[in-house]
Amino acid sequence: MGEFELIRRYFLPVAEQRGHPDLLLALGDDCAIQRVPADQDLVFSVDTQVEGRHFPQHYRSEFTAWRALASAASDLAAMGATPVCFTLALTLPEADESWLEGFGRGLAQAASRFGLALAGGDTTRGPLTISIQVHGTVPRGQGLMRSGAKANDLVAVSGTLGDAGAALDFLDVQEPDDDERALLERYHHPLPRLELGQALRGFASACIDISDGLIADLGHILERSGVGAILNPELLPLSTPLHRCAGERAPRLALSSGDDYELCVTISEKHWGALPEGVKNQLTVVGRIDRGQGVRFEGGALADSGVRGFDHFGSIS
Repeated sequence: MGEFELIRRYFLPVAEQRGHPDLLLALGDDCAIQRVPADQDLVFSVDTQVEGRHFPQHYRSEFTAWRALASAASDLAAMGATPVCFTLALTLPEADESWLEGFGRGLAQAASRFGLALAGGDTTRGPLTISIQVHGTVPRGQGLMRSGAKANDLVAVSGTLGDAGAALDFLDVQEPDDDERALLERYHHPLPRLELGQALRGFASACIDISDGLIADLGHILERSGVGAILNPELLPLSTPLHRCAGERAPRLALSSGDDYELCVTISEKHWGALPEGVKNQLTVVGRIDRGQGVRFEGGALADSGVRGFDHFGSIS
């Protein structure tokens, strides 16, 4: 099967399943055309997934596609952006029809769920690598950034943390129990917090998605904002399945493991009080910004344990 037949069979249906009024031209030309309304800013990001580094070898292609698009879309959530479209660069060892059918199916399901239209891309031969660029828009000047955190801001996170990291222990389990299945679902089908990111515009002083672990990603906010933070590990939102499966490891996983794609936000107490209850109920306050440096822990808990997040050229510890 040639490149153009591959595109026609597996990716053209994804491009045709959902339109967007700002996407004027998609698959079929040298470039896509996106119109950006005059009162909007364009937000875009690219994310690459490599087999054996970002997902296991011989991982189900349907899950691979969902996770790749979710990872990229989560960057839009962190900016408070409304999703518009994405492009896909796919490098394949071979044109395996069974693999491509699963990948196309997972990609279509994720694109529909996240409100993203496939606008174009490229396919080539080589080690399995997936690069996705996402485009979104935010009202002019309202994009959330990492650089706005201020002393005395609250640090809050969405959802629960550590589930996807714990799931790595069960990827090869043939008959997972209910708790293991719940953790595996967080790993196989992460849900970027797109609506929450949009709801935080005008409230959050800084925001980032938790892709490499809370410690690592909060650290990016602190570096860009020139501040420090004190966290209380006892306040970390941990799911019941994580408690049951990981036991004493649960807080460490919540601090250091990635792939949850939740949001970490800083917000002043004034804006926290003004948040709609439906938004506030999705967040848990876990600490506070101060004028120090880096991340510290209340009472010294875990402070000297070497907890850190994922590093593409290092390891998780």
